Amino acid sequence: MKNHNYYIYILASKKNGTLYIGVTNGLFKRTLQHKLKENKKGFTSKYNVNKLVYYENYKYIKGAIAREKCLKKWKRKWKLELIEKENPTWLDLFEDMS
Repeated sequence: MKNHNYYIYILASKKNGTLYIGVTNGLFKRTLQHKLKENKKGFTSKYNVNKLVYYENYKYIKGAIAREKCLKKWKRKWKLELIEKENPTWLDLFEDMS
């Protein structure tokens, strides 16, 4: 099993707006792709979901994928509470990375 850095992340269009949950091994690069709307027909481009509001780091891909699947099944209210707990002002965390 490969040992790297993997991330699950949540993007938002705005505070309490449309959410997108994904998994990646390159959080900076992947977030930048969303911001630049590299996939013009994709969900995040269509709904302007490009603000990184939450992420978690994992050592193994299996853990990250399991967490992503879990979060995608959560009620919207729970996702909003998770974001609010860690990022109450809904700052774009990407700005701290660049």
